[in-house]
Amino acid sequence: MKETFLVKHAVGGRTFIDSSKQDVVYHVEKVEAGWMFSLNVPFDAVVEDILNWKDELNVFLFHESEGEPTKKTWFYVKDNPVKYDHENHCLTIVAEAHIEYVPERFRAS
Repeated sequence: MKETFLVKHAVGGRTFIDSSKQDVVYHVEKVEAGWMFSLNVPFDAVVEDILNWKDELNVFLFHESEGEPTKKTWFYVKDNPVKYDHENHCLTIVAEAHIEYVPERFRAS
C-alpha cells in the first residue's frame, strides 16, 4: 500500500507538504484530541508559512492499494495546536476530526 501525506491551506488550496514530491519523514498517532502528525523537517519558509496559516490547515492521507480505489482521509485541524520544536526540528499538527472517503465515489449533485 502506498501512502501520500499532504498539508494544504484550507482556503486557497496551496500545498505546503506533499510526501509524493518531497522527501519528508512523518508519523501519525491517535491522541486524546484526535490525531497528531509529527514531521522531522528543518525550519524553513514552508514551515514558517504553515505556522502563519496554522488556523487554516487541512491534512490529508491518501492510501493506494493495487486493484482498489484510492481512499482519502481528510483531517480538520481547526484551532488545534500546530507547533514547531526548533531544538528537535519537529513540526507537530493536531487534527480534531476526520472524514474518510473514496473520491471516485463522491459526486456533487
